[in-house]
Amino acid sequence: MSDLSGPRPRFEKHFTPAEAQQMLPLVKKIVKEILDISHDYRALATMLQEDPAGHPQLDELLDQVESLFSELAELGCYYKDWSYQIGLVDFPAIIEGQEVFLCWRSDEADIRYYHGIDAGYAGRRKIPSYYFRNGSSHGE
Repeated sequence: MSDLSGPRPRFEKHFTPAEAQQMLPLVKKIVKEILDISHDYRALATMLQEDPAGHPQLDELLDQVESLFSELAELGCYYKDWSYQIGLVDFPAIIEGQEVFLCWRSDEADIRYYHGIDAGYAGRRKIPSYYFRNGSSHGE
């Protein structure tokens, strides 16, 4: 017998665009710290001009970044910028009845884009405007 309810969601928590936007000030602060620490890490690694693996100061910076990743995950969102240049964060959501990621970059004032779970950043599309009216959650 087949399951007629469709695929199971991959994530327990889903944000509406309004909920993600409300959390954005805290996320911005955390992402700024991640980007600042990663900058410090690169500068120190360059200055040391040696294999950075196992250096106590670098290990401490890595621990700080890992702690910030965990903080984002506890909020229900995920850091996705492994070049540490644009500060990309994804928030699980349901848009048009599909499980997606609301997608925010640190140089954007608001959350206005989403992409499919498997599409990635290159598949970003504008969140339909009706999701921002009166806390609407069409498609959920």
